[in-house]
Amino acid sequence: MTSEAPTECFVYITLPGQTEPVTAGRFALTTDRRGTPEGRFVYGRSYLERPNAVALDPIELKLSPRTYSTVVLGGVFGALRDASPDYWGRRVIQRHLGKAQPGDMEYLLYSPDDRAGALGFGLNQTPPAPKRTFNQTLDLEKVQVIADAIIADEDLPVGAAAAGEDDHHAADDHDQVEKLLVIGTSMGGARPKAVVEDEAGLWIAKFNRPDDTWNCARVEHAMLILARSCDLTTAESRVVGVGGRDVLLVKRFDREKTEAGYLRTRMISALTLLRAEDNYQARDKWSYVLLAEEIRRVCTEPAQNAAELFRRMCFNALISNIDDHPRNHALIAKDADWKLSPAYDLTPAVPVSMDRRDLAMECGDAGRFAHADNLLSQSARFLLDPVLAAGILGAMEAQVRSAWYATARATGVSERDCEKIAGAFAYPGFRQQQAQQGRT
Repeated sequence: MTSEAPTECFVYITLPGQTEPVTAGRFALTTDRRGTPEGRFVYGRSYLERPNAVALDPIELKLSPRTYSTVVLGGVFGALRDASPDYWGRRVIQRHLGKAQPGDMEYLLYSPDDRAGALGFGLNQTPPAPKRTFNQTLDLEKVQVIADAIIADEDLPVGAAAAGEDDHHAADDHDQVEKLLVIGTSMGGARPKAVVEDEAGLWIAKFNRPDDTWNCARVEHAMLILARSCDLTTAESRVVGVGGRDVLLVKRFDREKTEAGYLRTRMISALTLLRAEDNYQARDKWSYVLLAEEIRRVCTEPAQNAAELFRRMCFNALISNIDDHPRNHALIAKDADWKLSPAYDLTPAVPVSMDRRDLAMECGDAGRFAHADNLLSQSARFLLDPVLAAGILGAMEAQVRSAWYATARATGVSERDCEKIAGAFAYPGFRQQQAQQGRT
């Protein structure tokens, strides 16, 4: 490892229907005389000549021989940022490199190539062969030990991960598990996670934290099932027991297992689609309404996708999911066409207020206010007739009220945890009249 981080890298892509990556172009990240980061990207000529070439995203890096440049987002184009590690992946890379704050180029290069979407990064013009083997679900207990250590910011417990083995084998296990932990997705926040494989394909393993208020693995699994009962398209999930603790497995919808290898699906976050920053101080563009309009512009079936986003917005309001920021929404493209991804990261919260709760994104005329009237106020922008939109919301509210408890208990959520999350569902202020609805 050199003392100075690289300033350029090649960008690889696995094209639709293929399992081997090709080189799409080159990305450079430098600073100007004032120290402002500037990113530049150019597609390779041979890539542009491919009859099956596709753009990295539908809005910013369209197929063209021009050199694209940007000074926003620290000089990292949105589609590349979406392929960069999330909070958890960055934390592990920091641990791996021994640096408190690696640069954006280092995060791109040191994240293993099982990142979200179809992109990859490297210093060689020829992309490496795709990874053919993955850690299996039986490795989860060792991974849980390492995850706990990273959360606690302790020394990695090599002996604990490989109890009863000699030092050489313990070191091998430690290295394997550390690499496994780095493999994460670029979306999904701070929860410890890793990618594992079984006969069905690849899954994101999400671990409970020791400081969780309730069993997050079981509760999130229950919310995904409840969402499907409300006519939402969600990621497939299941819960497995690991060393007496629960781990949530979420099926990766950006991968498809075949005999030749894994097909990969392009993926961009709503942050990229909205051209937004990834922090609460710059959330003026965080809006379901604006996102619906962007979806209508880039998706092949705008009405279907906008209606799906409307249902997702309503569901988040009904379960008090206040972590519905743009990183937790995405578009995917298995072929040339883009569509809204299945819902993921559906987690309830129990804020103190029973009168007013806000989503992370604006959802109507009254801003982020998670109130029925506000959710319906811009239904036309979702290409929905007001009467139809009200019917969708009413049916979903009835389903959440009547089914959340039975769904939670059926998926193994304890009675005690049900008591803790009960206040999340269709909170009292969701329907009551508010004198100051317009305040955000």
